[in-house]
Amino acid sequence: MSQLLGMLQALEVELHHPGVRCSRDRLEFLLHPDFHEVGRSGRAYSRDTVIHFLVSQEQHARVQSERFLVAELGSEIALLTYRSAHLLQDGSLTDHALRSSLWSRSEAGWQLRFHQGTPAAEPW
Repeated sequence: MSQLLGMLQALEVELHHPGVRCSRDRLEFLLHPDFHEVGRSGRAYSRDTVIHFLVSQEQHARVQSERFLVAELGSEIALLTYRSAHLLQDGSLTDHALRSSLWSRSEAGWQLRFHQGTPAAEPW
């Protein structure tokens, strides 16, 4: 289970990295064709909307994440949960959220199928 946690955590954090967000090919690989998201704002987003938004951004928020946990829901699906916040230039954290990501494994590898962010009631 710790190997699965490490792998999915690395893929999730890769999505937080600005260099990855600039790569349409990598996003198209990581986001399952049926991917959709419910953002921290409560708005629903399609795969195409998320990819277009991420590749069009000139600057990206720096994301800090912690407390990753994984639950294997079957041989080909896992739920990854964690906390995140945006890291400001002064080192402070804002926009704290609880995150859930549903990852599915295919012949191509692990792909993000669904993601949801919920505002955290308390900062870290």
